[in-house]
Amino acid sequence: MKSISLFSGYIYLIVAIITGIATNGFLKTTESFTKLTPTIFCITSIIICIFCLSRAMTIIPVGFTYATYGALTITAVTLFGIFKYNQTPNLYGTVGLILIVSGVILLNLFGKLK
Repeated sequence: MKSISLFSGYIYLIVAIITGIATNGFLKTTESFTKLTPTIFCITSIIICIFCLSRAMTIIPVGFTYATYGALTITAVTLFGIFKYNQTPNLYGTVGLILIVSGVILLNLFGKLK
């Protein structure tokens, strides 16, 4: 029963990450919330994101949930910026992203769940 619950927690987390990426990736297209369609998309997706993130936090410890969400969202949005807006991070930005992802991998693999 506990493994099913943990599995559903990670499903919520995955949906939160996907909708977080969608929100942050397309936020620029709202042009400071002056364009209606992208604004509605971003508001809807962030509501779904926060709902799923809060559900994941009821199952997975808060630190694990938010660290995973933050790292994967930051990394994916950076990649989104590279491909959509041609915004390439410099060496320090790239090293920072690698450290963020490495930290979350270590946390999820070796961190202690209670």
